[in-house]
Amino acid sequence: MLMSGLVQAQEVRTDKKDAPSDVVRTTSPMAGTPASLNQASPSSPNAVTRGLVGQGVLKCASRVEQVSNFLNFGPMAGAMLLPASQDVDNRLAHFVLESPTPDGSAYVSATFAPNQSNGCGATYDAVMYWPKGCDALATQQFDKFKRVGTLKKNVLVLDGGVGTKVFLLTAGSGCVSVKKEVVL
Repeated sequence: MLMSGLVQAQEVRTDKKDAPSDVVRTTSPMAGTPASLNQASPSSPNAVTRGLVGQGVLKCASRVEQVSNFLNFGPMAGAMLLPASQDVDNRLAHFVLESPTPDGSAYVSATFAPNQSNGCGATYDAVMYWPKGCDALATQQFDKFKRVGTLKKNVLVLDGGVGTKVFLLTAGSGCVSVKKEVVL
């Protein structure tokens, strides 16, 4: 079994009997700008942070808290924790997040790497469907990002600065965005 079970908002289950992952129930991961990641987090750790810390992820705890708060982890979102099975505090830690949006849900995948020059590096990909064309999305939602062309043929690339890119791909009459950020 891939996950050990669903849990209620702000409560984390760390039962590893079936697998090294947990699901956490807890709004849209596309809202912020890269600078938003530098804001301080609330005084009490959220359920994602508590869950990973409970499984032994200590070196990246503050980075997990920072990124999961930036991605609006809260009562309406759900997360699956995927830490390593051995030497947890020295290996990559990962979580996936489903967050409700006005048009459905966003999927976010975040990975944390301990022992980097900044203590713990992180990266995330936030994937979301928008019921508007990619050109409109680029000018309305991502207006602060610079258009840099296409990846090859069909994927429009927007540049949000060092470590932040948005990839837009037409999907039916709408657009799928993938926001990728590396937290340096």
